[in-house]
Amino acid sequence: MSNPSGAFVQGAEAYGRFLEVFIDGHWWVVGDCLENIGKTTKRLGANAYPYLYGGAGAGTGLRGTSPSVSGYATPTKEVQSRFKD
Repeated sequence: MSNPSGAFVQGAEAYGRFLEVFIDGHWWVVGDCLENIGKTTKRLGANAYPYLYGGAGAGTGLRGTSPSVSGYATPTKEVQSRFKD
């Protein structure tokens, strides 16, 4: 330091800058966490209660929405033949 009489002031300024970045960083992290929690809660709610979120009828929350493929998969060959080479 070229000006030793201002050491306290310079230290206080440096501490103030550090505190500002520290607090701003924490608000950023907390904001991101809350945003992600909100999005996840909305997705879970839409899957559990599709009729509340504009989905199709009740019970179709986790199914695909393709018109050509609806419902569940059906096996194409016997179960025992799957394990034989």
